[in-house]
Amino acid sequence: MRGTAGRYPLDRPTVRRFGAALVRALPHGTDAPRLLVGRDTRESGEWIEAELARGASGEGATVTSAGVVPTPAVAYLTRTAGYDAGVVISASHNPFEDNGIKVFSGRGEKFTERVEREVEAIVADTSWSAGSGDAGPVPRADLVGAYLEHLRAVFPEASRLKHFKLAVDCANGATTTVAPMLFAELGFDTVVIDDKPDGQNINLNCGSTHPERLAKIVVERGCQAGVAFDGDGDRAIFIDHRGQVVNGDAVLFMCARQLQREGRLKGQAIVATVMSNIGLELALRALGIELVRCPVGDKYVMEEMLTRGLSLGGEQSGHIIFSEYLFTGDGLCTALNVLRTVALGGRTLADLAADLVSYPQVLLNVRVREKVDLASVPAVASAIAKVEARVNGQGGQGRLLVRYSGTEPLLRVMLEGKHEHEIQAWAQEIVDAVKKHLG
Repeated sequence: MRGTAGRYPLDRPTVRRFGAALVRALPHGTDAPRLLVGRDTRESGEWIEAELARGASGEGATVTSAGVVPTPAVAYLTRTAGYDAGVVISASHNPFEDNGIKVFSGRGEKFTERVEREVEAIVADTSWSAGSGDAGPVPRADLVGAYLEHLRAVFPEASRLKHFKLAVDCANGATTTVAPMLFAELGFDTVVIDDKPDGQNINLNCGSTHPERLAKIVVERGCQAGVAFDGDGDRAIFIDHRGQVVNGDAVLFMCARQLQREGRLKGQAIVATVMSNIGLELALRALGIELVRCPVGDKYVMEEMLTRGLSLGGEQSGHIIFSEYLFTGDGLCTALNVLRTVALGGRTLADLAADLVSYPQVLLNVRVREKVDLASVPAVASAIAKVEARVNGQGGQGRLLVRYSGTEPLLRVMLEGKHEHEIQAWAQEIVDAVKKHLG
């Protein structure tokens, strides 16, 4: 659930009702359900937390606030501290005006779509009402220490990178409470930026979606690497010593190879979304590692990993899941795994990332009147078929993906191949046909 704070569905009555509906949807035992709530640094976070807690407590739940902590901290602590559910109040990489609510099960996994629909149905049921009364402060518990201890165990060889100069961009978000402390304790020489949240500067020209300033600082300050988190800390994007971005595809490749070397890569396969570059698929294939693709969204990555029992999965955007530690994206865990790979390989981040050769990729969006079955429009279907035939003629070194946006009236055309000018022209052929017949 995500939107503008203060407007439906993130207005006070609906948030309170959601808190109550969540408790009603949880399995009921003899004890009162226990909920853990964490949030990022948005100015709306406190009142949303209070309203949600009031609704939940009105249904008999005990609610505890962990305060400002990264999303994966809530997932981890929900599982290890025996809570029935964990709730994160955050809009991730969105601007401060937005906020959102996401829920983790007692196993530390995102709720399934079935449970989401059940909660929605309970909210929509007009036969009941949420508890009345003012929403007061939520009882707090300092739980960050347990999460930090969990993270330190990811990189027991940290002393190998003692005095490694690392630039860290906290996006003025949730990682401000843990990242500087963690990297300092592990012996890194850190340059920390965007770590002074004011309620309105979260993700503002900083963090994983705006790594330009971090890249500049890495070069100017002579850092060996940089890492940028997003507002809620579940993703990470890296910068090498030259100021070049290292995205999630490169992270998946270098970490898959490292896990394989250690015999820790379950199933000799990893999960990535349909947006990951074909270069990743080819590079993994050369190592005997299968790339399993799924729809865009880290919850789909998680579900596929759970189904297949795999160790690693993620997205280009920096949502990376290491199931050995947690079944959700964790920017800090990802950073430590990347730094561990650097330490054990004895190579720079730039060298490791260069082992992945990405193919040219073109992504075009075209607005449509309606989202019809493309096969039912002969001219569009013909254009797609012609391009597919050309791509197939590249000997498995090209890829076409045509899909509708899930949130906008757009058709997205993604094409990868050997030559950028060539695939640009091919993608445009499909776009032109769509414009003519569906635009």
